[in-house]
Amino acid sequence: MEIGALIEKYDTRVPRYTSYPTALHFSPAVDGVAYERWLAALPADVPVSLYVHVPFCAQLCWYCGCHTTAVAHRAPMDSYIDALLAEIDLVDSALRHRLRVSHLHFGGGTPHALPPDRLRLLMQHLREAFAFTDDAEVAVEIDPRTAGPEVADVLAEMGVTRASLGVQDFDPLVQHAVNRVQSWEDTASCAAGLRARGIRSINLDLMYGLPLQTEAGVRRTVQQALDLEPDRIAVFGYAHVPWMKRHQRLIQEADLPGLAERYRQHVAAEAAIVARGFVPVGLDHYARPDDALAVAARQGAMRRNFQGYTTDSAATLIGLGASAIGSLPQGYAQNVAALPAYRDQVRAGRLPTLRGIATTPEDRLRRDVIEQLMCQGEVDLWRAAARHGTDAGGLLAAAPRLAELAADGLIAWDGARVVLRPEARPLVRNVAAVFDTYYRPQGETRHARAI
Repeated sequence: MEIGALIEKYDTRVPRYTSYPTALHFSPAVDGVAYERWLAALPADVPVSLYVHVPFCAQLCWYCGCHTTAVAHRAPMDSYIDALLAEIDLVDSALRHRLRVSHLHFGGGTPHALPPDRLRLLMQHLREAFAFTDDAEVAVEIDPRTAGPEVADVLAEMGVTRASLGVQDFDPLVQHAVNRVQSWEDTASCAAGLRARGIRSINLDLMYGLPLQTEAGVRRTVQQALDLEPDRIAVFGYAHVPWMKRHQRLIQEADLPGLAERYRQHVAAEAAIVARGFVPVGLDHYARPDDALAVAARQGAMRRNFQGYTTDSAATLIGLGASAIGSLPQGYAQNVAALPAYRDQVRAGRLPTLRGIATTPEDRLRRDVIEQLMCQGEVDLWRAAARHGTDAGGLLAAAPRLAELAADGLIAWDGARVVLRPEARPLVRNVAAVFDTYYRPQGETRHARAI
């Protein structure tokens, strides 16, 4: 069956599967004491990844779903950095070894909203606490509107190797509708400035499903974005959840495209990107064929974490900053999101862990299956189970749902191997959800829609 004819049936609210179990199932059972034990158990000889969250922006975009706030003066940022440095020290004290770092990602918010001197201090502190590998990737999320020459200079000094530039849409009408006015020229100038300073790996982030967007407009934005010659490009579907993000109430719901239009926008964006030589990677990413992410996808080595698709193979991700989530062999741990509570915790000498979940062997098996579907588009259930020292009996409880997906043409299913059909990539989360024992589709409102 043609996928476009099935979108109404499958446009349910499903997790994005950047973790399993998802963050909705975290609880206070994992606190700072438990997290400290997990950190102490990390071995010295295996590289880890770091994620640093900066919850500040110069201006709040109305579509934003991140933990961030707009600030107009320096005092809150200075206070936050002091707390962040203290958290790094607390983590360092909990570790029994000076760990090696293979990936570092600065996210937000807008990391470079921090004053340049504080950014330098933060990077220096990280390098003192951890030993970075010679080929470590240091990535940062960028708002081109505020990333001028001084910011580019600081990022280069910090050793940044990859920058993700937020774009969303170049249409002025759409930009005004979401409170993010950003010209193509400013974006191009930002990319050129970063490349001139040796930061040559450039990603662009776009969105579809925004207010006033049209199929033709999305195609036009994609073409303009590709003219900037990025290495990777991501096209995310806008998740309208005003009951969770109050500022999204400023978006006029009457201006949002309907389901069929959203799907056409996705199809138009992908067609334009692929026509320029990029290859689809996972659900919503595209890369040049020689880019490391495309190579990892071809080799079956691509991974998925809270920052999306990645070449990062580290089994441990240490999250730093308010709301940051860490992933360790024992499970997930998330910091408190409220800035006052975050500062109070670290000032008191306590790890600011608010909640998390200790994963079971069954969780780890299902995480493996879901990640393979999200990254490779296929999985052999018996081989996956064998890697975890068990059989596929529990996974095969999903057989009736898999049979329905196969009958609808989303997958090929032979009783052992699940293979996503290429045209069904937009619905891969629906396929992954059949292996999620925590997910309850009826009445679910907390996840983004599939399309």
